[in-house]
Amino acid sequence: MRQALWLMPCCLLVAISALSQTTGLASKKEFTGRLVAAAVERTHHAVRYVPDYVAIPYPGGDVPADTGVCTDEVIRSYRAVGVDLQKEVHEDMQRNFAAYAKHRWRSTRTDTNIDHRRVPNLMVFFERKGESLPITKRAEDYAPGDLITWDLGGNVPHIGIVVDQKSPWSGRYLIVHNIGQGPKLEDVLFDWRITGHYRYFGPGL
Repeated sequence: MRQALWLMPCCLLVAISALSQTTGLASKKEFTGRLVAAAVERTHHAVRYVPDYVAIPYPGGDVPADTGVCTDEVIRSYRAVGVDLQKEVHEDMQRNFAAYAKHRWRSTRTDTNIDHRRVPNLMVFFERKGESLPITKRAEDYAPGDLITWDLGGNVPHIGIVVDQKSPWSGRYLIVHNIGQGPKLEDVLFDWRITGHYRYFGPGL
């Protein structure tokens, strides 16, 4: 009897841990569903590809709604589900600037107007604060909600979000991205060299 009573707290801890993990997985699944829906919704907006440096408010700042680049579609999709990448990236860069200084921008200080709009910065951030996943040539390894970065050639970076719609021809999940003609839903997963594969559920998940 004493042994049974002594074991109860341990069993309770195991049960609580299992419940916490299940709840966490459910929360991530729900978050992913909302993020994917937000990314698909972005394809209904007309956006001119304007890569200019623009002074914007902080936090919650955005370039004019009818302009933007590839990163802006990721930023807007996350903001639609309550995650402000402008704020999250800035705060992490302030605390860990050296981790971001390895890429070609060679900034000497943070800049809330542009830091979160640069693909290399987002790559560092997602690797640090999210999950960095294997880069493979297997389409089934890429799931809805995943963030993919590419090198378009000549070290020109690009980023997009995998969504839950599939190409009827290839069977691959489609990508929401903006490569110059506004946010599009396209089968481009393997069109360029993949340089990063990430999942990010926001702070706290």
